Amino acid sequence: MPDFAPLWSPVQIGSTQLPNRVALAPMTRISATEDGLVTEKMVSYYEAFARGGFGLLITEGIYTDTAHSQGYLFQPGIATEEQARSWAGVVDAVHAAGAKIFAQLMHAGSQAQGSRFVDSTIAPSAVAPRGEQLGFYRGEGPYRVPSEITAAQMEEVREGFVAAALRARDAGFDGVEIHGANGYLLDQFLTDYLNRRTDEYGGSPENRVRFAAEICRAVREAVGPDLTVGIRVSQAKVSDHDHRWSGGAEEAAAIFSTLGATGIDFLHTTEYRATAPAFGDEGDSLAALAKKHSGLPVIANGHLDDPETAVSMLRDGAADVVALGKAALANRDWPQRVRSGQPLEELDASLFDPVADVKDWELELLS
Repeated sequence: MPDFAPLWSPVQIGSTQLPNRVALAPMTRISATEDGLVTEKMVSYYEAFARGGFGLLITEGIYTDTAHSQGYLFQPGIATEEQARSWAGVVDAVHAAGAKIFAQLMHAGSQAQGSRFVDSTIAPSAVAPRGEQLGFYRGEGPYRVPSEITAAQMEEVREGFVAAALRARDAGFDGVEIHGANGYLLDQFLTDYLNRRTDEYGGSPENRVRFAAEICRAVREAVGPDLTVGIRVSQAKVSDHDHRWSGGAEEAAAIFSTLGATGIDFLHTTEYRATAPAFGDEGDSLAALAKKHSGLPVIANGHLDDPETAVSMLRDGAADVVALGKAALANRDWPQRVRSGQPLEELDASLFDPVADVKDWELELLS
């Protein structure tokens, strides 16, 4: 039987001690109320993973302000005190089951498909995302052309992330993950074809990562040392699965070294396959590059369903924690199954349908 012991060893990330190295990856579920409040279905959804042995849960993207941050209708928020209080049931249930939980803070930018606050979108430049909106997130047709974000709006975005992080801390979350991946606002700044700015936020990789780094630094300073802070980074996007940083490994070095110097506690990389070379057919994975150039603990996500593949990321030193998405939906008790040698279930495609219905069947093992 393979040795999966590295998966079960504790690890410290910032101020948070994780009981093991298996995390639930953030997945859009759009099962909040219309006003962005947490529902009982969401409580049972997250509780099931905590009871199933995941040491860390990272929430779906939570919008941060009442301006342009919301990306999807029925997306949960943490933009108001009422929304923040509604997360208490989730946090308490997860903690009671012995797991930790980070709130993922998200601004959708031009990739927004539905908002109850505004009908317009903002982005680094007036360039629409590629591709079409996603029907299973209630989108339809091409993405809108956004307005170029102003200096005043950039300050509002920064303040939104800081205020949301403070609310998350007060709601009892163990940490926050700033969403800088998957084509949302901070990733739009990173992306050369979406960011055509000629000021200090456009052009070179160091300039394009500047806004994300400023937000990381501002959140870190605001919440103090007792809340774990990190950022998620990717190359591919919801609307562009094939995107790669044009500068290759040199661009990755600039991005990760800049983020690593902000005072945050971890990086979370997500790729289609976490173990694959980040550029071309050979070389380091994106997770390994993040680890190398940031000097921070790294969470890796991307087709790590097989436990042997997952544990290889830890053994190779490319990551400190592995995050599971679809594999977790198929097996909400994945850690318990792997640890006890039980077979894993295949993913039923209906489990990945997020529209206003979190699947909350009780697992036989946990009932």
